[in-house]
Amino acid sequence: MKNFINWALRILPAIILLQTLFFKFTAHPDSVAIFSKLHAEPFGRIFSGILELITAVLILNPKTTFWGAMLGFFTMIGAITSHIFILGIETNNDGGKLFYLALTVLVFCVILLFKFKKSKV
Repeated sequence: MKNFINWALRILPAIILLQTLFFKFTAHPDSVAIFSKLHAEPFGRIFSGILELITAVLILNPKTTFWGAMLGFFTMIGAITSHIFILGIETNNDGGKLFYLALTVLVFCVILLFKFKKSKV
């Protein structure tokens, strides 16, 4: 049961992070609009996609989960801050979906940081 919970805690944020990559790497109009508003198009979009890909891979690997959670924590702090101060909670009429997904990943990363802190260094 413990192993199942550990995997569930890692898989959910990884899935959320990985599903956004399609939009970032294919220059989906919604993603381009968001990063244009942040004055970070295209480099910010591609860079954040690469960070999220690395984060997901690190979270899924049991030996690097702590470091993936750390990277995910800071990446999501950046995303949430961007939503609060620049983009707004709702972007492109998404009903706040991207903001709430970022909050979800942040919460899971915090849980993983505490759960796997003994594994670091």
